[in-house]
Order: sequence, then structure tokens, then C-alpha cells
Amino acid sequence: MTGIGMVTAAGIGAEAAWRTVRAGGATAAGPVPALAGTPADFGCAVTDFARAGLVERRKAWRLDRSSQFALAAAKEALDDSGLDPATWDGARVGVVLGSGIGGAATWEKQHRVLLDQGAQKVSSLLIPMLAVNMAAGYVAMECGARGPNLVTATACASGATAVGVARDLLRSGACDVVITGGTEACLVPSIISGFSQMGALSTRRGEPHAASRPFDRDRDGFVPAEGAAVLVLEREADARARGARVHALVSGYGASADAHNATAPDPEGAGAELALRAALADAGIGPGDVDHVNAHGTSTPLNDLAEAKLISRALGDRPAVTSVKGVLGHALGAAGAIEAAVTSMTLEHGFVPPTANLDSQDARIEIDVVSKVGRDTRPEVAISNSFGFGGQNAVLVLTRA
Repeated sequence: MTGIGMVTAAGIGAEAAWRTVRAGGATAAGPVPALAGTPADFGCAVTDFARAGLVERRKAWRLDRSSQFALAAAKEALDDSGLDPATWDGARVGVVLGSGIGGAATWEKQHRVLLDQGAQKVSSLLIPMLAVNMAAGYVAMECGARGPNLVTATACASGATAVGVARDLLRSGACDVVITGGTEACLVPSIISGFSQMGALSTRRGEPHAASRPFDRDRDGFVPAEGAAVLVLEREADARARGARVHALVSGYGASADAHNATAPDPEGAGAELALRAALADAGIGPGDVDHVNAHGTSTPLNDLAEAKLISRALGDRPAVTSVKGVLGHALGAAGAIEAAVTSMTLEHGFVPPTANLDSQDARIEIDVVSKVGRDTRPEVAISNSFGFGGQNAVLVLTRA
């Protein structure tokens, strides 16, 4: 991993996001004007994005917000990597991005236009703005990446799945560079109301800063977020040969399905365990070698307990566990990519961020969750877990460069 770019509610840019996550103070959440009047009217929104000028105005008006996030994160990641798209062989550069929903804001806005003004007023840009594949397409157009161009849609595992697929493209020899990650921007009434009706969201409207509380006994649901993370991956030998800064190595990837329930996780984490053990085997690493777990840790009663059982059973109590959703909220299809980026920075800086709002750990959760303050350590091997509706699981193994 030679490049990292991030757009989050906790900060725009990888270093800004890392500083906030590292501090671990509270959830970067607040009222979201677009959600006014809905039962869940708060979330982790990216503020001041337009004013930051990361996407030119003449481009921004024809892009859904999710594609804008992807372009901004990709530009930062490429700048960080030191690669110059003007000089590379674009046919050897791929793009793999994850997204759970795609252009939700565009879809909702144009549906209102259809109902209020009629079909003749619907934007001619509706399809290229809402289609889930377009974020990857626009990133490729921006940097001349003419290799494989893919979008993974495995719900909240999408971003991690994308990173795993990207790494496989490098291993197979299909690409020399892959721009990968995830993006999501669906803080809109229809989507958030759907999650609310399922009972998946926190109801702490009066204290949004304390609403996301992974592994806490008083957790009551996740806090929705938007954002993106884009990573630049190369084969290690190529990166070393050009003298690139290597943030971390993506050493293993595993995927599986619970085959259990549309929305609830396997209560014992059995399906996710298949992905975890596959990732470890792929990396040639034993369970006892894992120093750190960046948990999926959504702050929902069922997920956190199932994941804790999985970690305890498969890895024991040795790894230092954290969930950055306590700060960042749950960015759905972008979450796995955002958390892979944070896991990389955890390895690089030798510091495990705390899990925000963990005041009293659920007594049934028997793992070492870092809370209150971060932990200075030098993890060599880290796991990043991502699980999604449909029982889709993706696990990444990252190691210190």
C-alpha cells in the first residue's frame, strides 16, 4: 500500500482523519439537515466538502456525491503514492472500488422531480450519476487507468472486498497498479428511514456524539456515515524498486458467506470465521501471530457480540481490538476501505486508537478492547474485519512494511 486518501466526517484527508481517530474522543455525528423530519435525523456527515474545492465545480455538478468523494480520495492517494498518471502505462492500471448503494442522493432527488414535475424534467444525467459502477469509471477517466475497472457490492463489506480483489489482480499479473477502496454517500431520507424501520440505528437523538458505542453494554444501534477511502496498491518489489514509501502490506484476504439471515449475523460468527481463517492461511500467518484487530464493531447488539465470540474463539485474548466506528460512524460500503486505511496507519505509527464511547464493556464480550486512551505498541500483524447484510464477510490481513 503506497498511497492513502480519505474523506470522512472526522476529517478530510488521511492525516486529518487519523488525528481524530487517534484521539478517540466522541462520535463525529450531528444533526443532518437532509434527514429532518425522519425518525433518525442525525449521522456522521462530511461537512465543508464543497468549500474545500477538492472537485472542480464544473465537474461536481454532474457527479453524485459518492463519486465526488471517490475522486477526492483518489487524488490524495495518488499524490501520496508518488505515481504520475501522465507517465504510466494506463493499460496496466486497474480500479476496484466498493459501494453498497451508489448514487442514492441523485436517485432520491430525481424521483421527486419525476413525481412533482413529470418525466420530461428528469435529468439526462440520472443514470451516470446513480449507477453503482460510475465512481470507479470516473476515477479511471481522471487518471487514465485503462485496466480492469470493477465495483464490488457486498453491502458493508464492499470496501474490504474491493481491496482483496485489487490485491488478487496484482498477484495474477493482470495489473501493475490498482487504485482501490470504497465510497458511500447515502445520508438521505429513504435509505436512513429504511435502516431505522429495521431497528438497526441508534436512537440517541439527544446525544449523537455518544451514540456510536461499539462493545459497550448500552449500545443500541449504529450511526450512519458517509465518506470514502482510496488506496494505491502495487507489488512490493515494484514499490521498493522505485523507492516508494510503503504504508503497509496487504498480506492476506479471505471471504465467505454466513448463509444464515438477510440482516442478522450468524450469532456465533461461524461464517465470518471462515473468512478470517482463509485470510490467515492466505498470508501464511497463524492465529497466535495477530497483534491487533480493527473490528467491524458496528455498535449493534447482535453484531458486536457475534464478532467478539469469533475473535475470542479464533484469536484468543491476545490481540488489541478497536472499532473506529465509535468515532467515524458506519460508512456502509466505504467502511471496510476506511478501516483498512486506519489499520495501515495503526501499523505504521505503532499506535492502536481507542474505541470511542466505550464506558462499560458488555460483560459477555471477553476480548481486549482498547478504550478511553489509545495504546502505544508496535503491532506487526493486524486483521481488519468487514461484514455485511446478506451474510457477506471480508477479512484483510495487513502487516508492517
